[in-house]
Parts: sequence; C-alpha cells; structure tokens
Amino acid sequence: MSKPDARLHAYRPDLADVALAGQVEATRFVEPRLTQVIEPVISLHKAPRFDAMQLTQALFGEEVKLFHEEEGWAWVQLVKDGYVGYVNGNALSPHVLAPSHRVAVPSTFMYPEADLKTLPAIPLSLNAQVTVMTEAGAYSQLSNRRFVFTAHLKRIDDVEADFVAVAAMFRHVPYHWGGKSAQGLDCSGLVQLSLEACGLRALRDSDMQERTLGGNLPVDGLDSLRRGDLVFWNGHVGIMMDGTILLHANGHHMMVVAEPLRDAAHRIAARYGQLTGVRRLPGYAGF
Repeated sequence: MSKPDARLHAYRPDLADVALAGQVEATRFVEPRLTQVIEPVISLHKAPRFDAMQLTQALFGEEVKLFHEEEGWAWVQLVKDGYVGYVNGNALSPHVLAPSHRVAVPSTFMYPEADLKTLPAIPLSLNAQVTVMTEAGAYSQLSNRRFVFTAHLKRIDDVEADFVAVAAMFRHVPYHWGGKSAQGLDCSGLVQLSLEACGLRALRDSDMQERTLGGNLPVDGLDSLRRGDLVFWNGHVGIMMDGTILLHANGHHMMVVAEPLRDAAHRIAARYGQLTGVRRLPGYAGF
C-alpha cells in the first residue's frame, strides 16, 4: 500500500498526526493544537530553516494545526488546503478568533490609527481574514486594534463571482515560487488564490489541481476552450481568459502575464513537455 502524500498528511519518522495512526509508521502520534497566523504573510518551508525551499504561504488570520515546536520552528498543517511544512513559530497565536471579514482587493494596509498617514502601514493581501470589532468612519478597527479601509473588506461569506476577473487583478505581480500574495505568487498559487476569493477550495500544487478540479476536457484540440478553463502541463497551470488568451504566473516572464495560449504552449513544451490536461469547473459563472 502506498504511503499518503506527505505534502497533505502530517507524518515523519519521529512524529505524526494522531489521525494517521494505523496508516503510517511513527515513533509518536500527537493531537494537533489549533493556532492562527498573526503576521501578514508567512512562508511554509520544506525544512526548519529560513533558507529552505518555500512550499507555499499562509495569510493573516489563517488557521493552522500545530504538531511540534522546536528552536522557534513549528511543524504545522494549514487548515485550508492541508499543506504540511515548517513555519516561524512566532507568527502563530494560540488565540484563534473567528474571522468576520476578508480582504477583497489585491492588497491593502493595516494602520495604527484610522488615518492613512499613520505608520507603520502593514500590508494585507487578498483573502487575508480579519475580525472587525467596530467601524470608525471610513475605517474598520480589527481585533488587533489596527485599522483597515472598510471598502477593501467584505463579509467572510461575501464571495466573488468570476475567478478569472480576480486572477486578472494580479497581472504584472512578480513570480515567486510558493507565493500566494500580492507581493509575489506562482502558477498554482494564482489559481488557488483566485478560486478561494470565489468561495471555491483548491489544493495547492498544480498536479493536485489537475487531479481534483472540475472535469476533464480533451487536450488534442484547443479550439473549444473558453473563459475559466484551466490548462495544465507537468508542473505548470494557467487560466484561460477567453478561447485564446492564457493568464499565468511563469518563470519566463517572472511575473503574471496574459499571452496567446499557442505562443505559451510552444515555449512551455520545451521545458515541461506537451499539455497534460484541461479542466473545466462546473457551474462557473464567468462565462
């Protein structure tokens, strides 16, 4: 029997999630503690070192399962998408608050006062989750006593209708491996971030997304593609803006760009090979 995907299941030789007892071997099984991200954005690393590969990121207000802490590092699993890795333990709080709102623009700021001139102005990215306590004029005061411009927030259950329009807001954002914020993101991060803004959950990596999102379409003909279709290569994913234009974060341009699919496919084939799949989301409202 094959082992569970270690990217999505918390186990290592010395320690594992108690939920995996009987499925994996480990010296000790533990019950995780629920924590919450209190920094604007944090890196989830492959190993407990700041120079270790960044696998993904977690945003302000995100819930995190904590399994073990040692020398300032926390071995965790993100609640939203199940990804496992190491984060700076100082970025987590044991006091978990239910979020009331989410950031609904690519980026905004938290201020110490309800005044745009005050410093420090701390950035928050799309889908960061906050708990609003009171409103003060054009600003909302959060549970951490900082202020955010109210028009940049939406109720937590007020989602967007068109994930392609959300993704398009990130055009020209720098490419950043493992990133999923307005400061930088990668191909699957762009897909995940955009779908989440529409209330649609997606796993983190492109292979996971190809396996689990929507329904398969034939890849031998590209004439039937339409807005919202997800196009996959081995290690890459892009979003169709219409029948011919591909929106994607990529290492060739080192940013998010929109370009003709046929041009991109010809170039990408040299690195990733030919298209491996096209997925269409059922009931997508952006057509």
